[in-house]
Amino acid sequence: MIGRLNHVAIAVPDLEASAAQYRDTLGAQVGPPLDQPDHGVTVVFIDLPNTKIELLHPLGDASPVAAFLERNPSGGIHHICYEVDDIGAAAARLRAGGARVLGDGTPRIGAHGKPVLFLHPKDFNGCLIELEQI
Repeated sequence: MIGRLNHVAIAVPDLEASAAQYRDTLGAQVGPPLDQPDHGVTVVFIDLPNTKIELLHPLGDASPVAAFLERNPSGGIHHICYEVDDIGAAAARLRAGGARVLGDGTPRIGAHGKPVLFLHPKDFNGCLIELEQI
């Protein structure tokens, strides 16, 4: 059901400094900051030959990433994202297997302009999983 790894998301306390570290220290190709108000974050994508890194920073006090950074002030891995061909079919299969889809279960448009869903970390070894339809 799941396809390739789309990205690893890292919550960061300072988006500009983190983007500069990837660009200047690691020599990575770093994209511009993109506000995602529906998700409460600003993101920066770092393109790698085989996947992407997504730097996440809170956009507003109600951001779920703000709560994550309160618990992890230095930042850390927030979630991993896998690609799926059909997000509706993937969600139905996961629910049938007992996995919890977060929110109301309706896919929302993510930072790549494609439908996404998140799966409860308690159902996946403590890891928040994002599914993105390709």
